[in-house]
Amino acid sequence: MLSVLVRFWSGPGVFPAPPTDAVHVGPLRVGFYGLMIGIGALLAVRFFGSRLERAGTGTRDDASRIAVTALPAGVFGSRVYHVATDWGSYVDRPAAALRFWEGGLGIWGGILGGVLAGVLVARRAGISPAAAVTAVTPTLPLAQAFGRWGNWFNQELFGRPTTLPWGLEVEGRAFPPGFPAGTLFHPTFLYESLGCLLLVALLVLVERRVRLRPGRLFLVYVCGYSLLRFPVESLRIDPAPVLMGLRLNQWVASALFALSASLLLREALGSRQRPPRS
Repeated sequence: MLSVLVRFWSGPGVFPAPPTDAVHVGPLRVGFYGLMIGIGALLAVRFFGSRLERAGTGTRDDASRIAVTALPAGVFGSRVYHVATDWGSYVDRPAAALRFWEGGLGIWGGILGGVLAGVLVARRAGISPAAAVTAVTPTLPLAQAFGRWGNWFNQELFGRPTTLPWGLEVEGRAFPPGFPAGTLFHPTFLYESLGCLLLVALLVLVERRVRLRPGRLFLVYVCGYSLLRFPVESLRIDPAPVLMGLRLNQWVASALFALSASLLLREALGSRQRPPRS
């Protein structure tokens, strides 16, 4: 990746296509898609553990035990969401629906599956589910920020053509038909990755500056990520169900933003109406 960044900054401003999508370690082929997701997950678990310890609600070992169940549940949920919302791609090849390592993970399914499984494990470990959700919340966009680079290695989920200096090169079979050779595309994976890093910082700042009840920070995350995902999704040109001019994931982001924002607003109004404790 370092050589790619050097090319980007020293070259004509084009974001280059990845040199390869995998590395071979002896007879083992390690795909960068899965590797980037793994790196993001590892960093998120370490961050989760440190936050549990700082809050006095758990340990790094607790974070690891929760992750052992939550991470597979998250991958399963994200794959189910992707296949369910893109079933047309798998009707003629149902076995491909199981090959999640080739790409195709829906973030909202992953969040739902991972958080629910994590809450169950936390409860069994004697950790307050709300406290566990608060601790894990900023780690979610951190994992996403690294995981999105897997889309670059797979040359997938990029945006429409652009003449911006950071336009993305797409090569080989990944180049979409109907566009002139040499066309550059919006690197939507990069937009989302940078946006997720900003969201991590925002969540930590909100946690420090705003008094929220345990678990409510997760609603801030849902609001923030929904706001990020909506414009990024509008740039993408990969096939997706469209209703009234909006892609399915834009409708999902809109609905989740409305739900989480209304819950936060009700929480804020309720706290104003409650008399202060004597």
